[in-house]
Amino acid sequence: MNTRTDKKSGKVSVAVIARNEEATIGEVVSGVLPFADEILVIDGNSADRTRELAEGLGAKVFIDGGGGKGDGIRKAIEVASGDILVFIDADGSHDPREIPALVAPVLAGEANLVVGSRWTGGSDELFGDIGKFIRSTGSSIITLSINYRWHVKLTDSQNGFRAISVRAARAIKLEEDIFTIEQEMIMKCLKQGFIVSEAPTHEYRRKVGESQILVWKVWHKYVWCLLKNLVK
Repeated sequence: MNTRTDKKSGKVSVAVIARNEEATIGEVVSGVLPFADEILVIDGNSADRTRELAEGLGAKVFIDGGGGKGDGIRKAIEVASGDILVFIDADGSHDPREIPALVAPVLAGEANLVVGSRWTGGSDELFGDIGKFIRSTGSSIITLSINYRWHVKLTDSQNGFRAISVRAARAIKLEEDIFTIEQEMIMKCLKQGFIVSEAPTHEYRRKVGESQILVWKVWHKYVWCLLKNLVK
């Protein structure tokens, strides 16, 4: 039974992993302000004004090592000064007003990691064409595998909108470089006895551009990440 949790003093760091998101970074940082003690923008070497705009709104900006989203997440874990670290996407697809629902179980000592569930909160991005069907089906298979392996009842293992205690985040030693880091984070928390739960959150259609996830190019990395963490 997973019991490794403890109450937190409540300082919240919010990390926005961004690359070339000048069209939305201002809105995201402004939306996060009421819910954060510090805002971290982890920039993946943007060629636009992402860093400048974020700094102008008071965010602390750090440059990651160029290794993808996973590299940005590890950088955020390294530099966060809060007790709880919230990850929110830079494209405007998440509602900052849902941050308290993610943070509350960690504050209460009921969970170490709380993932926003699009299956219970709804999504404008996961359904509607064959590519989204393949993506949502693959996500469901991964989540079911995690559930059966660790006897949990999660619905969403891939959503990047989540809150984790900094203690747990630093203990699990994340290694993945791409979006697979999100399922890795869940599996490593479960393996080390940390408590993982969910809260309903809605995923909105990104306001500018298209998703950077090309499933047909990286599906094998999701499978390999799943298998190696299931059996280790």
